[in-house]
Amino acid sequence: MTTMQELATPVTNTWCPGCGDFGILMAFKRAIMELGLEPEKVVAVSGIGCHGKITNYVNVNGLHVIHGRVLPAASAVKLANSELTVVGFAGDGDAYNIGMGHLPHAARRNHDINLVVHNNMIYGLTTGQASPTSMRGHRTRTTPRGVFERPVDPLSLALASGASFVARGYAGDVRHLTGLLVEAMAFSGFALVDVLQPCVSWNRDQTYEFYGERIYKLEDEGYDPTDAASAREKALAWGERIPIGVFYRKEREAYLESFPFLEGEALVRKALGDIDISELLKEFS
Repeated sequence: MTTMQELATPVTNTWCPGCGDFGILMAFKRAIMELGLEPEKVVAVSGIGCHGKITNYVNVNGLHVIHGRVLPAASAVKLANSELTVVGFAGDGDAYNIGMGHLPHAARRNHDINLVVHNNMIYGLTTGQASPTSMRGHRTRTTPRGVFERPVDPLSLALASGASFVARGYAGDVRHLTGLLVEAMAFSGFALVDVLQPCVSWNRDQTYEFYGERIYKLEDEGYDPTDAASAREKALAWGERIPIGVFYRKEREAYLESFPFLEGEALVRKALGDIDISELLKEFS
C-alpha cells in the first residue's frame, strides 16, 4: 500500500504559510492512499498559478502545462493510456478564464478524468488581481473601486454542460475533501471538484473565518445527488449558508467507451504497425 512517505518529494514547498493549497495537497495524497493507487499509475496535470506547483510536491507522474490547458492535456493522457488515473489541477483564473472553453467540452464528452479547481477567488500568483470568481464589490489591485461583474458560477456551468460528477469541497476540511476526491477519482467519467481555497495573502474577504461561519455539508441534510433539479438549485446557493459535498452524480458512458478501438487494452500497448488503413484512405480521398 502506498504510504505518505512514498508520496513525498525533496522539493521545498514555497506556498505561503496558511495557504489553502496545503489542504488540497494533503487531501490528494490521502485519496491516493485510500484508493490503493500506485504512484506510477497516477498522473497529475497542473496549469499556471500557485496551484501549479502541486506537481512538484507529490511523487506521482506530473505534467505542468501552459495557462488554461489542463483539460486538453489531461484528456490526451487518458486517451493514450486508459490504465492511468488522471487528475487535473487548475486555479480559478486558469480554469474559468483562459481555460473556460475547455470545461463544457470535457464535461459533455465525459472524459474519464478529474478536474480539481483551487478556487481562491483571486489571482494569487500575480499578487492579487480580480479573477472570474471574485465576488462583486471585492477590491483588488485591478478593481480599486470593487469588482462590478457578476462572478462565474462553475457548478452551474458544469451542470449545464452535462457533467456526470459535480462537487464542491473546502480546503479547510481535509477529511471531507479527501472523501470527495476519493469519490471523484473512483468515478468513471468527468468529475469536477471545485475547492473553496482561502488565499491568506491576497483575499481578505473569503477567509477561513468567512467559510467557517457559513459552510455546511449536503450529506448532513439528506440531500440526494441524483436529483438534477436540486443540484441546479443548490449550485446557486451562496450567502449565509454555503453548501459543500457532491451536488450531482450520474453514471453514463465515458468517452473511451464510445470508441471500440479504445476499449480494452490501453492505446499505448496496442500494436499499431500492422494496421491496414488503405480502405480509410479510399473512403476519405
